[in-house]
Amino acid sequence: MKNSIVVAAALTAGVSAFLYGESNLNHTCQLVPDYLSCSADAVPSKVDSCCVETYGGLFLQTQFWDTYTGLESQGQRLPADSWTIHGLWPDFCNGSYTQYCDLTRQYDPFPSPNTTNGLPNGTVVPPYNGTDITAFVTPFGRYDLLAYMNKYWIGQNQKNWILWAHEFSKHATCFSTFDLPCYGPQYVKHYDLVDFFETTIKYFLRLPTYDWLADAGIEPSNSTTYTLKKMEKALKREYRATPYLGCSGPRYNATAAGAGSLDNGRTELSEVWYYFHAYGRPQDGNSVPVEQTGKSSCATTKGAIKYYERAANAVAGGSNSTAPGQYRS
Repeated sequence: MKNSIVVAAALTAGVSAFLYGESNLNHTCQLVPDYLSCSADAVPSKVDSCCVETYGGLFLQTQFWDTYTGLESQGQRLPADSWTIHGLWPDFCNGSYTQYCDLTRQYDPFPSPNTTNGLPNGTVVPPYNGTDITAFVTPFGRYDLLAYMNKYWIGQNQKNWILWAHEFSKHATCFSTFDLPCYGPQYVKHYDLVDFFETTIKYFLRLPTYDWLADAGIEPSNSTTYTLKKMEKALKREYRATPYLGCSGPRYNATAAGAGSLDNGRTELSEVWYYFHAYGRPQDGNSVPVEQTGKSSCATTKGAIKYYERAANAVAGGSNSTAPGQYRS
């Protein structure tokens, strides 16, 4: 998870039911120009915020590389030859962000952070103690959606639905285009969850990280090590912009190989964030790749990064991997 960097002015809206208090009428997006998010026209005074993202217009589709789930004994396993979904995030255009913007749609049993600004003086995010949110999706008949999510949107040391609930509550509620008034007077409760889940998957399907790395000869291995620049180059060749690569595990200068080095980046590949802007609603998928706004947490030394195989019992359908589990919170 990202550490919280919150714009204070956003917090007033951050705990209300709606981001802007707009009406639930007259959001016919076919009549609205498809302005690019983070452009000069993508502001509430110039465009319908249900039709163009005006609250957080720098989007991130984020993915995990985990090597175990912690719930293999309960049948919760990772897909073969694929990274898994982390989420879809709406950063502000300057790269900062807020979270838990609508506490009336708070379904996260373990809010992280537990205040809206990540600080002790923030508004407390009350833990959700209701039913498994799978029950919110089944009335819409989206069993195929749930099956896909249970294959590719996988929690670690927690049930899958808890990760989904966290991502929706923390991030989806901070998009102007997922705001409840956008769904009109005939809104059916919880359809916004279905909309967010489908949109997240739309972008995930376009970003086959495993295949892109494999095409460059970068595959999970317990013995081979890799270099950050080579991985970034492989992904940029396909995506047309450099994503953020996140690593966990020991810092390079704390390992035997890196003793005495000034490189304090971490050494176990665990996450990727693809940045983009979008024309019109992000739900429509008209995206434009954007360079990462931060700096990778991975070590930069040649051959410093491990891209571990998954644990032997962690992959659906079985695997010949013998990797120990690597954890990234």
